[in-house]
Amino acid sequence: MSWWTRKTPSLTPEPEDQRNLKTEGLWEKCDGCGQIIWKKDLDENLSVCPKCGYHCKLNAEERLNLLFDDSQWQELDATLRSTDPLHFVDSKPYAERMVSMAKATGHRDSILSAVGLLKGRRVQVCAFNMKFIGGSMGAVVGEKIVRAIERCLAEKCPLIIISASGGARMQEGAVSLMQMARTSAALMKLDEAGLPFISVLTDPTTGGVTASFAMLGDLNIGEPGALIGFAGPRVIEQTIRQKLPPGFQRSEFLVDKGFLDAVVKRHELRDFLANAFHFFLGPVAKS
Repeated sequence: MSWWTRKTPSLTPEPEDQRNLKTEGLWEKCDGCGQIIWKKDLDENLSVCPKCGYHCKLNAEERLNLLFDDSQWQELDATLRSTDPLHFVDSKPYAERMVSMAKATGHRDSILSAVGLLKGRRVQVCAFNMKFIGGSMGAVVGEKIVRAIERCLAEKCPLIIISASGGARMQEGAVSLMQMARTSAALMKLDEAGLPFISVLTDPTTGGVTASFAMLGDLNIGEPGALIGFAGPRVIEQTIRQKLPPGFQRSEFLVDKGFLDAVVKRHELRDFLANAFHFFLGPVAKS
């Protein structure tokens, strides 16, 4: 009795989409060192390259899962969406772009607002998603941040904003630029109430986001190697016609020049935030 039968190889080439399917998503190339990394190893290392320490980009859900206890959090203000105030059209109408982005990301705008526990302390967190029109800031971003601040005031809890943005959203024009002043004014109320706001700046944080709430934290901290600035280095070099110093606008450079308070590795972020809130507010009250 034969325990197996030999299968005659087919002479018909396997379709290309089926060949790619077997290895798709199993490996990723590090943008820092160019090494090919086993995806499972990268996920287990919080999307930090085990070869060079490069911090790969994360979406908003991944950011929230890393911060909150047991990755448990409640999304708030999820139904807010832009009204397309200018009826803006570039390569496609803004309204159509928003619909396609919502389908691609599963969210209605570039920021998620959530509440949950961080090392037992209730905190409000807003996290950007670069995949939604480059993490750009429109009216919905401003509204979600202001509402998060209002909840902090009502509940006497701290605020964290994790920024990853190309800046103000041009499709909303002055309506987008107004959010810079609006969020800054709301943060002043938080400061007057003695409630801490910690700003976490990731790669990249630029434009109107940097020029407003992202640099107004009681602590401003950056991820290693994050690009942080108003205009990008290429624009600055072309404007001043000078070569910029190595590492210009990166987190480490900004800490050295006094623009950031600390550079915190992803593995250490939860402990850093918990210790900071303990300093500002004292120990977590036991229930």
